[in-house]
Amino acid sequence: MIIRDLSGMAEFFKAEQLQRDVWGADDTEDPADLMMVLQHEGGLVAGAFDEDRLVGYVFGFPTRDPHVQHSHRLAVHPDARGRSLALRLKRYQREWCLARGISIVRWTYDPLRHTNAHLNIARLGAEVCTYHPDYYGVMKGINAGLPSDRLRADWHLASERAAACAAWEPGMPRLPLPAGAERVEILPDLDRMLAEDYEAALAARLRVRAQLTRLFGEGYVIRHYDAAAAAYLLTRQAAPAEH
Repeated sequence: MIIRDLSGMAEFFKAEQLQRDVWGADDTEDPADLMMVLQHEGGLVAGAFDEDRLVGYVFGFPTRDPHVQHSHRLAVHPDARGRSLALRLKRYQREWCLARGISIVRWTYDPLRHTNAHLNIARLGAEVCTYHPDYYGVMKGINAGLPSDRLRADWHLASERAAACAAWEPGMPRLPLPAGAERVEILPDLDRMLAEDYEAALAARLRVRAQLTRLFGEGYVIRHYDAAAAAYLLTRQAAPAEH
């Protein structure tokens, strides 16, 4: 398995197809030519290749702040999951950005998705203090149905926590969870809940929205995630220093 920047339109078309494989046939938001042009303008489009097959990719582009990158897409093909490819792609992104003077990477994700919360908070060391209700409006594919609420993850690449997460390897102890933190439980499997009980999934969306919006308004920040309990842990810790 090799992770590297994409090169040539054929590879960008592979990324466009992978986008549909992951988010659904209706998802055509990031065409190949757009990704190619944004890469030429200073963005990142990198893929995980199993020989010639693209099985995962990460796509980020510059913002108005030269020290901040917006990470728009991270995808791993369903039959390539369980190999830590999402984590490896994000680590590649971290090194790529640090080498270019980019110190913060931001992206949005569904607050109810356990796998994303575990990766973003527990495995990468990102933090969250911003909630966007119904951010994208009506969506298609796997995101259809519920209001498209999103959390904004802020990944301070040179922070002590992000560096500790980047250095973690299997067999090493996990970073400890804080005692006395505010807890907000989410869903261990959003897709199954949507299929089995839409009303319960909608109730969870509205409950988590209310809880996190209130806590963020009181100065709390998500910097930890309890994967065993599928719960965010929020504290009033001081913000990390900018680098």
